[in-house]
Amino acid sequence: MRNPPDDTRTLNSPAARGRSSKARPAASAGGDDADGVGPIRRCILSGERAARDHLVRLALAPDGSIHPDVRAKAPGRGAWIGVTRAELEVALKKGKLKGGLARAFKTGEFVITPELPQQIATALERSAMDRLGLEARSGTLLTGSDKIETAARSGKLHALYHAADAGADGNRKLDQAWRIGNDVEGSDLRGLALPVPRTILGLALGRENVVHIGLTDRAAAKRVSEALARWMHFIGPEPFAAPCETASQGASASEMDGASGPSGDLTAVAIHEEFE
Repeated sequence: MRNPPDDTRTLNSPAARGRSSKARPAASAGGDDADGVGPIRRCILSGERAARDHLVRLALAPDGSIHPDVRAKAPGRGAWIGVTRAELEVALKKGKLKGGLARAFKTGEFVITPELPQQIATALERSAMDRLGLEARSGTLLTGSDKIETAARSGKLHALYHAADAGADGNRKLDQAWRIGNDVEGSDLRGLALPVPRTILGLALGRENVVHIGLTDRAAAKRVSEALARWMHFIGPEPFAAPCETASQGASASEMDGASGPSGDLTAVAIHEEFE
């Protein structure tokens, strides 16, 4: 008998990817939201609230520069944003970001570099890749289409990802195996195409030719999903090169289906309290 469908499979579903941030339950007025997900913060640009792990913290350095603090560990005061890169660039151009930061930091003595949006995108990508690397070293992550297919068909797979340049045939094969393992054949459950090619994934995991990634641990899938969520919400849909249709070492993968949003409510990044 196959294992019953796992709730974490919805992390990669198109329905989850299409949700807006407003679809999240409203946060409580206290330090935690109603679901106890952690400290709540407010986005200084949108005014919406969410768990701080879904936002990006901006820190004020001693020299007056503003820089991303995606791990929320820099000393001093921080301001939080939960908008997309496109929205941030508009806010930066119109002076709204400067106003929001001035209110959060209670000072206007700071400098915002025009490169801030790119700095945030780079920092979020690094954080997501670091998380994948940590899971690879902990043994909760699989690579290689054969291993992933076996885990998927046996109902042991909790998350499935494909490189941006992976081939469509291998992607469909693993997606179908995942649906079979979850007893949801005929559904639109599928792996998520990540906005990075196999070379970047290989560097992050310390392995060669990483075309597909599978996670066999529920908690690990959640950790990876959250890291990817912030990054992919911020960068938004981006045009990527057409995926390579040539299988490499038997591990071809997805079309760019679903590349506009990641797993686990990736596009539903919530927003929180202005500063600490």
